Amino acid sequence: MVDETQTRAGSAPAERSSRPDSARPENGRGDSARPCSGPETPRGREEAPRARDEHRGREDGRRREGASAHHHSSHLSHNRPGEGGRSRFHDQSYAALDLGTNNCRLLIARPTASGFRVVDAFSRIVRLGEGLIGTGRLGEAAMTRAVDALAVCAAKINARRIAGGRLIATEACRSAANGAEFIDRVARETGLELEIVDRETEARLAAAGCTPLVDPHSDGAVLFDIGGGSTEVVWLDRVETCDGGPPAAIIRAWVSVPLGVVTVAERHGGVKVTPDDFEAMVQEFRPHLDAFVAAVGPHNCGRLHLLGTSGTVTTIAGVHLDLPRYDRSQVDGTWLVAEQVRVVVDRLLAMPFAERAANPCIGIERADLVLAGCAILEAVRRAFPCDRLRVADRGLREGILVELMRADGVWRDNPGA
Repeated sequence: MVDETQTRAGSAPAERSSRPDSARPENGRGDSARPCSGPETPRGREEAPRARDEHRGREDGRRREGASAHHHSSHLSHNRPGEGGRSRFHDQSYAALDLGTNNCRLLIARPTASGFRVVDAFSRIVRLGEGLIGTGRLGEAAMTRAVDALAVCAAKINARRIAGGRLIATEACRSAANGAEFIDRVARETGLELEIVDRETEARLAAAGCTPLVDPHSDGAVLFDIGGGSTEVVWLDRVETCDGGPPAAIIRAWVSVPLGVVTVAERHGGVKVTPDDFEAMVQEFRPHLDAFVAAVGPHNCGRLHLLGTSGTVTTIAGVHLDLPRYDRSQVDGTWLVAEQVRVVVDRLLAMPFAERAANPCIGIERADLVLAGCAILEAVRRAFPCDRLRVADRGLREGILVELMRADGVWRDNPGA
């Protein structure tokens, strides 16, 4: 396998982030303690597909990798905010879609005084990257599953007045030989114009979405986003903004590793995983972090904490809490110490596949992937043996939403949004 790991070091602010901890969503239930983004739409609660959506910003020839949010984003074209003061955002929404190797996720939100309120959400496991590691191409069945999910997203987007949006695709489409062809198919069949973003953009958006959960009393956080086909690790600080909106991220260094839960599970197996299999997964991932650790330089892990955003860490939190069903309001923002993480991982490793599949915080669709994610997490923990881990049920989509809203000046120009 060609090592496509990318590592960068620097201190430039990312200038984009998600809401601070105090900026809770308004979900109509008076749940003021709920963290910032709204819940995922439960599986099965889907709207009938509609096949068109309007966009702008599509480049001639469509790049296989995007650049910045301003130059290569797939913004939705209708109902951009205009003049008119506070009322201009009253019924305007923003859309953020993330098509990954494993999941298709959508958030639609409206600005609030210091953040945003989620008004609709959708999530479906599509396994777009299934078999990609062996063939180098997206499979027909996988593409059909993804297109079906994206048609639901198109219906949800078309049902609202969208001020702006960004629709991104990540590692599966980046690495597949037919990734660009698939993007064309999506445009034809759903009307959605997806943008294949590069790894630096993916790392930045993850940082933007998770910055509010960085402990302001620490020296920073090591953020990791374990995806289906790639994993981003970011050394992250946070600074308060002057526009009344969410804090901004400062990225000191980042690395993108072309390994995620789907690729690792397909290579090593995910149904019956022995301790030796698990250690082999850890050892495959661990060397990819060496350059990143060197770029970070000397550091005191006692003054840092880990910050994880992925199905892996939210699953670990849900299992640790013994939730009868997954509950985002209890998981997002949860703190775990190293020993609690170790106990849960050992518990998952000892579970037969059927028991993992029956666990309400895992389910049959992720039962063969969760241990691959735990192995990637273990590799990160060995590279950065911090005692504290904060769990984030938020990420790329929240980062997209804040970038769009900040670019439109919703907090600067409209403090009462």
